[in-house]
Amino acid sequence: MEKLYMIALTMVPGIGSIGAKRILVHAGSAEAVFRLKRSDLLGIPGVGSLLADRILDRSLIEKAGKELESSVKKNIRCLFIDEDGYPESLRNCEDAPLVLYVRGELDLDGRKTLSVVGTRRPTSLGLETCRKLIRELAGRHPELVIVSGLAYGIDHCAHKTALECGINTLAVLGHGLNFMYPAIHRKTAARIEASGALVTDFPAGEKPEKSNFIKRNRIIAGLSQATVVVESGNRGGALITADLANSYNRDVFAFPGRICDPASAGCNGLIKTHRAALIEDPYDLEYQLGWMPMGEKHQPGQTSMFRDLSPDEQAVIRVLQSEGDSSVDLICFQSGIPVSRISGILLGLELEGLVRVLPGNCYGLM
Repeated sequence: MEKLYMIALTMVPGIGSIGAKRILVHAGSAEAVFRLKRSDLLGIPGVGSLLADRILDRSLIEKAGKELESSVKKNIRCLFIDEDGYPESLRNCEDAPLVLYVRGELDLDGRKTLSVVGTRRPTSLGLETCRKLIRELAGRHPELVIVSGLAYGIDHCAHKTALECGINTLAVLGHGLNFMYPAIHRKTAARIEASGALVTDFPAGEKPEKSNFIKRNRIIAGLSQATVVVESGNRGGALITADLANSYNRDVFAFPGRICDPASAGCNGLIKTHRAALIEDPYDLEYQLGWMPMGEKHQPGQTSMFRDLSPDEQAVIRVLQSEGDSSVDLICFQSGIPVSRISGILLGLELEGLVRVLPGNCYGLM
């Protein structure tokens, strides 16, 4: 019965996770909350007449009962904050949800967890940076779990790359599990559920709303030991997630970008205001998190993602990293490689799957 009342408490409009916990502590149990008189409710700090009346609405119990029944039918697990199996890293956050709805397997015991977030409109460089970060980490840390929000852009890239590398990934949704937004990611969501988990604190029937996606960012940050922002503009959910991670005393990292690039403005701002540590490669992250394998030393500035390439190939990659999609003439100018040799180098990189040919005799990173 306590689970029924716990779900009912989360369904009180406007209560919030912190408010619900305050009332829960005062009453002693979720069931006791719904047995309090109006005068008792009004005596709890932060509870006004409107909230008290909402708690006294008996239809909440009926709605919670239907939610429990529906969860069983739809293979949705309800994880309660006081139960084993609820992620410890999230439980330690002040605003952790009382209930998590999970489809799949949410097992973080003994695993490294990393949130990878960013803009919904990434550049080709941003996507490649995301892929290479996760590929490199997955090869060295097979127990790693990638956490993100299944949104367009960097989020989706992070999940897909984790799946391709055979490591677990968790998608934190801004709606109930009856829905999938964006719908185009439904196939990716099914793959995540099969090997990881879809997670939300919204009841199954909760539709995607803009405010929900802001609210869910606390779970992305709270589930993870650290958060990486790959690309972000001056505003957006990735920056909110980074600030939440900071508030939980978790490490935050950001990849720097060109000062004139709007897609890097948020990352550069995080670094400039000391809200994120600058990273250039997975080794930077491993070093700062203490994930370096025993006996291995960090080598600052190494081009770890492209360490097997020739000096000329690395020079081309650096140009495309700094300049973005570039003409052959610009690549030659910036790298110092003669025109007579550049075609063979670009062809080799194309065959390796590192660069792609673009219209107008231009090249960009994959």
